[in-house]
Amino acid sequence: MPIENIDILINAGWLIPVVPRNTVLRGCSVAIHEGKIIALLPSGEAQQRFNAVRQYNLTDSLLIPGLINAHGHSAMTLLRGYADDQSLHTWLNESIWPAEGRWMSEEFVYDGAELAIAEMLLGGTTCFNDMYFFPDQTARAARKNNIKCQLAFPVLEFPSAWARNADEYIHKGLALRDELRDDSRISIAFGPHAPYTVNDLALEKIATLAGELDAPIHIHLHESANEIAQSMAEHGRRPIERLQQLGLLTPLTQCVHMTQLIASDIALLSESGSHVIHCPTSNLKLGNGFCPLETLQETGINIALGTDSAASNNDLNMLSEARNAALIAKGVSGNPELLPAHEALELATINSARALGIDHETGSIEVGKAADLVAINLANIASQPLYNALSQLIYTDSTRHISHTWVDGKLLVENGQLLNIDQDELISKAQNWQTKIQAER
Repeated sequence: MPIENIDILINAGWLIPVVPRNTVLRGCSVAIHEGKIIALLPSGEAQQRFNAVRQYNLTDSLLIPGLINAHGHSAMTLLRGYADDQSLHTWLNESIWPAEGRWMSEEFVYDGAELAIAEMLLGGTTCFNDMYFFPDQTARAARKNNIKCQLAFPVLEFPSAWARNADEYIHKGLALRDELRDDSRISIAFGPHAPYTVNDLALEKIATLAGELDAPIHIHLHESANEIAQSMAEHGRRPIERLQQLGLLTPLTQCVHMTQLIASDIALLSESGSHVIHCPTSNLKLGNGFCPLETLQETGINIALGTDSAASNNDLNMLSEARNAALIAKGVSGNPELLPAHEALELATINSARALGIDHETGSIEVGKAADLVAINLANIASQPLYNALSQLIYTDSTRHISHTWVDGKLLVENGQLLNIDQDELISKAQNWQTKIQAER
């Protein structure tokens, strides 16, 4: 067999492809050409078969698929720690929404999004979902920094600095969709904020348009007990029942949080094929309860993972989120076998890719998929001794040992350092925002 010339060859000590499930490979290499994975094979064979322009010998490292953060509000990174230890109702109405009303702008969103993107890349996240105002600015930050994202343009009844009413939110969101239609790294979804902030007429319009465009719908749903009580009082129905009757529950619907579920709610999810986006840390911090993972898994519902915003988490660390998901599932159920390490990783990779509709192109290390990859150095005190690489990845603080991050084969983090982002400039901008916001608090 003649030697093949390729762009990149990564030789790893350990490799977790995610597909097939619960698999750890030793001494394997990933061959990459034109941004795609073209081979996965033992390193000895790789050396004989390929001649790479760039070769990475990471024999002390674990290689995993890029992590996918299925729910967040990236610009809110500028409000990290601004309003802690409050209920969701108080947090939104008395802290976050007033601050956004004062400071929301294109500059705020761009600077906050870039800060979030830097944090995510350093933490091994190669793709994220975002629901926030001025999504064009988040798109600009994502394009500049070569990360993938799905932008769920927000739809609400009340005005913001970005739009006056639901119709204008939808109009601007669809215009952005047209503008980005040829961008291979960015997709657009409808983002009705929540059932309590969008009326029936707007929700029906979203259902119709999303159906015509075959577009995803991303919505906060059943996040708190107060939301359920309010819906029963105003509509005589649980929120998910209302969405189902308005046509919003489809296989493209992404339901975020889902802490307040009964059997009939889960049945609607199962019948519709909708996805659940689990945000365990944010749910804990806001005191909103627990997403019933065990029952959802038994019903065959796809469960993805998200951090929510840094204003309610307070970080964008997906490996930490996977760890919390696993530990909470075990603690709430009383079953230590629930959500083992390999399933926790699936939530943050292939399941999140499936929820965003991109599992055919990313979420696992498979031939033909994009080279979205992360390397974690295991030659450190906290990783010794190493009996099980999957267990070590999920249950120890692995994020701080991430050394490399690739998106479409492009190296964005090397030896734990951002290659294309000025870290000092980012920190300075964040500190300037803190000074301004704090001065007028």
